[in-house]
Amino acid sequence: MKIAIVTDAWYPQINGVVRTLTKTVEGLRACGHDVIMITPETFRTVPCPTYPEIRLSIFPSKRVSAQLRAFGPDCIHISTEGPLGLAARAFAKRNQLAFTTAYHTRFPEYVRSRIRIPLSWTYAFLRWFHGSGNVVMAPTNAVLSDLEKWRIGNPVIWPRGVDLDIFKPATSAKRTVNKKNPIFINVGRVAVEKNIEAFLDLDLPGEKWVVGGGPALERMKAHYPGARFFGPKEMEELPEIYNQADVFVFPSRTDTFGLVLLEAMACGLPVAAFPVTGPIDVIGESGAGVLDEDLGSAAINAMKIKRSTARAHAKTFSWDSATDIFASHLVKARGSTDGYHIADNPHKDNHGITRAIAAARNSWAGLMFAFHEESAFRQELLLAAILVPLALWMPATPTETGLMLASVLLVLIVELLNSSVEAAVDRISYKNHGLSKRAKDYGSAAVMLALLLCGITYISIGAKYYTQ
Repeated sequence: MKIAIVTDAWYPQINGVVRTLTKTVEGLRACGHDVIMITPETFRTVPCPTYPEIRLSIFPSKRVSAQLRAFGPDCIHISTEGPLGLAARAFAKRNQLAFTTAYHTRFPEYVRSRIRIPLSWTYAFLRWFHGSGNVVMAPTNAVLSDLEKWRIGNPVIWPRGVDLDIFKPATSAKRTVNKKNPIFINVGRVAVEKNIEAFLDLDLPGEKWVVGGGPALERMKAHYPGARFFGPKEMEELPEIYNQADVFVFPSRTDTFGLVLLEAMACGLPVAAFPVTGPIDVIGESGAGVLDEDLGSAAINAMKIKRSTARAHAKTFSWDSATDIFASHLVKARGSTDGYHIADNPHKDNHGITRAIAAARNSWAGLMFAFHEESAFRQELLLAAILVPLALWMPATPTETGLMLASVLLVLIVELLNSSVEAAVDRISYKNHGLSKRAKDYGSAAVMLALLLCGITYISIGAKYYTQ
């Protein structure tokens, strides 16, 4: 299939959404699918307020439409609710194309943590955004239940996976463990919604490591000088860091899944987290971690878990399986591939104020073409210049005056339609043909009848007042 995936989250961002899409695209292409990614990389962008690492595309609608139309996808998947996602959604709706969406992050909770907008407002936006899609893909059953609760789209499960060849335990020779000085680690965005303070405020023995970048990084460094901050790291650098730690502490209460949980467990790290959406679905009753509202207690108890237990649980998550499930949820963009479809017509993509401006420009061009190229139209304009003042001069009622003016306007309208028929016929061929002659004669007859109607209208009304 030809699959178009549209996302506002992309490199240089390093997060679960980007990694999930990267692995999914790799899997789809390995299966022989042709995949195009529409990302902020090829658009003009501005930094997102309060989160400059996220780049928001500026007025992307026209270019998104052009890319989708040129690619002609069999399936369209909209991964995020940002400017690119909105542009792709509008294109699909405008061109009567089916599409799927995904719910990667608890967007309403993130927004509320920054600007205190009520959850109901942002969930209403999500209900509007995802409601037009055929399905909205959710990473866990808990998230699926949340979507159902808020009546958002038609939710289905799309699980995540982990690359077990990259994320794996180090050999004993490469791993140095100091049991007297354990290392507790967190990997992810350093941002307010990640609740990292809950980890850094814990009274734990040993060291606290934080890996990742984000808008709160510098503030965290200043406030917690005793912690070690590594900044953002490439995916290939993470396994070595994971393997030096003893426990992965995950303080977030807003993540829908937490891909870093799988990465940490694949390297043999047990997890300590709150019993909330994300950790509940990933860890569950596996014994690979400890879920407790007392995060400090969870971290201490997680140290007792064998690294082999965490690794064994991570092995149950496969990217191949996750990609197959993703592909199974995709829908054909077109209900039928036979005959004409509006998505194939590049002249049907204007909308809103752009359409109004283009229509006005084209209408004026049509009038100019008719005036310069059609002698009949010029003659009828001359006739109108006589008849319009006459209609306004005659002592007729407003209704009668309106009828006379309308009859003159009708002549001009029919003449323009007749000229458009002639232009279309000539576009096909200049050669004489019986059907071409018939089409032009039909148009000419329509003009004659319009002129006859105009004459009858003026004579009838004029005769009424002349006889008086």
